[in-house]
Amino acid sequence: MPPISEQLFYLLTLAIPIATVSWTVTHEEVFREVREWCQARSNSCRTILQRKLFYLFTCEYCFSFYVTAVFLVITQFRLLYPDWRGYLISHLTLVWLANVYMSLFGRIRIEIKRERVAVEREKKKGFGT
Repeated sequence: MPPISEQLFYLLTLAIPIATVSWTVTHEEVFREVREWCQARSNSCRTILQRKLFYLFTCEYCFSFYVTAVFLVITQFRLLYPDWRGYLISHLTLVWLANVYMSLFGRIRIEIKRERVAVEREKKKGFGT
């Protein structure tokens, strides 16, 4: 097992692409049509399994579980333990950290948008006088 400092570095780093993929699929314009289709299917499918399958593409928290699983298969990253427990701990920790990153990113975007609106409002006031 690598030293804990190296594991923490990997943890903090791996959560970034997990958050990026999860956010992009569940929020960004490039996937809007797919997301809207999945949302409609999650409301209209007959079986609960089908509804939940389509729902996972609309929820960043849910989707991040699956993105994390893919990243763990690719990287074989384990946290604290060299066996299955390390995968379990790393999976849950990466999901949590990726969601913290997404929450921070969402707040930053809201603040930027708020600032843009305020600037536009000030510009309009300036032109009106």
